[in-house]
Amino acid sequence: MSRIGKLPVNLPAGVKVEILDGNVVKVKGPLGELSQKVDPDITVTLEGNELKFTRPSDLPRFRSMHGLYRALVHNMVVGVSEGFTIKQEFVGVGYRVAAQGQLVTMSLGYSHDIQLLLPDEVKAETPQVRKGENPVLILKSIDKQLVGQVAAKIRSFRRPEPYKGKGIKFVGETLRRKAGKTASAK
Repeated sequence: MSRIGKLPVNLPAGVKVEILDGNVVKVKGPLGELSQKVDPDITVTLEGNELKFTRPSDLPRFRSMHGLYRALVHNMVVGVSEGFTIKQEFVGVGYRVAAQGQLVTMSLGYSHDIQLLLPDEVKAETPQVRKGENPVLILKSIDKQLVGQVAAKIRSFRRPEPYKGKGIKFVGETLRRKAGKTASAK
């Protein structure tokens, strides 16, 4: 058995799950509603306050899907009950970020500001920055895949470089730093 796939998904209070025709799992919670189509070979059963996933045999195809769909549904349950948050730090002189509704405007040292329109499911905040601190962008959503994809897109505008560490990095991320050039003695 898959170590991930055999674990049941516990449903917290306030979260309701429906298994619809076509093996579609619909999860409703206090923060919103998500649905995921599960492969027809994987059986999803609701037993009391737990969702269980079973596979027909130990073929590699079924083994790989077993843990995948369990993890996707678990992320949906966590998303509609707690939500997901990603914090990004803008490190560099003059690097700024501002969020107004669904529009994020970033000043990253290019000749122009970069504007990104976020999907409706993702909310952005930019807390007040004190002097000497780097600007921070906080992304929140109930969909883990979508908020991660948006964060990766924002990071791609200015990846952290290894010499000075300038760029967009996740809060708490440690970067591998390289030593710069040294003057050779003659």
